Amino acid sequence: MTRLDIFADPVCPWCLIGKVELDRALETRPNHPFEITWHPFRLNPEMPPGGMDRIDYLHSKLGPKAEEASRAVAERAATLGLELNPSPREPDTTDAHRLTYWAGLEGVQSRVMSGLMRAHWQEARDISDPAELVKIAQAEDMDGDMVRKLLASDADRDEILRRERHARERGIHSVPTFIVGDQHVVTGAQPAMLWQSVIDELSGDTKG
Repeated sequence: MTRLDIFADPVCPWCLIGKVELDRALETRPNHPFEITWHPFRLNPEMPPGGMDRIDYLHSKLGPKAEEASRAVAERAATLGLELNPSPREPDTTDAHRLTYWAGLEGVQSRVMSGLMRAHWQEARDISDPAELVKIAQAEDMDGDMVRKLLASDADRDEILRRERHARERGIHSVPTFIVGDQHVVTGAQPAMLWQSVIDELSGDTKG
């Protein structure tokens, strides 16, 4: 197996697009060698716990380029058949990353990340709301009562912050960032074709 470490935030639009592209490549290569682990990287570590209005957030972060950036995301998503209906609130994703961490312990991490992205980007749900996080966990057969109790505590909060800090110290400053086999760094939302080529090279195949 080959490690594929992915640094991402579920509210990052290019992380959503990058995951869809990767997933489509994996579907065409069911015997791929990747062992995938998702790592926390909050786009907005200073986001207040209650989040903020999405439009206000975009304008504060991107200024006059906000509309152009949103249009670029929507156009790329449309090429993948994704219709975006994002949450009107830009959330603090600390708890979402805690849930992703726990999902990794249960072997459902990629599925939970998909659920988080779908909730935020397509279902206009607030993924900082513990009730929504419990629903996402339960949809992937995690113990809802346990997740609810963990979210009500500070369990693993320091671990998430430590991992994010370590990522930044390693030089990761944007997401998505993919590290293949602890050696090769791939950044951005790459097309499925690139991932197919990477898998074929790792597997010794020469598929077209």
